Amino acid sequence: MHKPVGAYLAIVIPMILIGSSIVTGKMIVGHIPIFIIAALRFALASALLLPLLLLRERKFPIIKRSDYGLLFLQALTGVFLFNVCSLYGLRLTSAAIGGIITSTMPIIVGLLSLLFFSEKITLRKSVGIIVTFLGVLIVNVATSSPAGGTSGGNMLLGNLLMFAAVIGEALYTILGKAVSPRVSPLATATLMSLLGFFMFLPFSAVEAIYFDFSQVSMQAWLAIVYLAIATVIAYYLMFYGISRVSASTAGIFTGLIPISTVFLSYVILGEPVSWVHWVATLCVLIGIGCSTFPVRISQLLASIRKPFYLK
Repeated sequence: MHKPVGAYLAIVIPMILIGSSIVTGKMIVGHIPIFIIAALRFALASALLLPLLLLRERKFPIIKRSDYGLLFLQALTGVFLFNVCSLYGLRLTSAAIGGIITSTMPIIVGLLSLLFFSEKITLRKSVGIIVTFLGVLIVNVATSSPAGGTSGGNMLLGNLLMFAAVIGEALYTILGKAVSPRVSPLATATLMSLLGFFMFLPFSAVEAIYFDFSQVSMQAWLAIVYLAIATVIAYYLMFYGISRVSASTAGIFTGLIPISTVFLSYVILGEPVSWVHWVATLCVLIGIGCSTFPVRISQLLASIRKPFYLK
């Protein structure tokens, strides 16, 4: 029943790093083309992971053809589509709002766990889904209204792209859990980086023809290096963690992404964080709590209805 603390910690750290990556991506997305950012990120990550894999496991692991199919789908959804949708989304919406939208990931992972692993959706999980999406609805209506002083259509499109990124990352988590019994965490992390690099390479090559690299600041280069290092740490720890806990449990911890994103976007980017952000975040966290709290609502209500002298 009790899982090793190390497995939980191995999932907590990647969630915080993902939040910081959203903020870092927001910092440079207006200065460097998106596919170039992604290709450089995964090229550097692969350059770090591949020697580490060969040093640690002595050779490149033998993987079944069926698992290669799962790994390819995992890279396509959680590496390629997640980065494309999130980086394009960050051009149109704020990092804080993007973080709030990513907080729906626990619910999406829960629904996918139902689809892949036939987990039941209880009453409390249903309440959690409703409250969580209420939080996302609040922030989308507030930020797309004319009173908010934003470009509603562009903001809404950015929010939709961020939600598409959430779906990609949720599939990434589920597929990672499916392949984890047969492929080591380090091998999976290395393959994700390599596949990600080759997926982004042709698009980045086209962008590189028309891009002036001499205009890139040192801060932007350092940001890309940070993204690569964060990728190495997050990928390895994430695959280590999900190999030791259930997919739904791993999904619960993704609720840490919006907390770190909103906080870091305020501290680093100086983005305004209003009461709307905090109300939406609170709704999402309440929804997550309803979905994950170990006491069933029916049991809690029965306990309340029962006279205190019979307890």
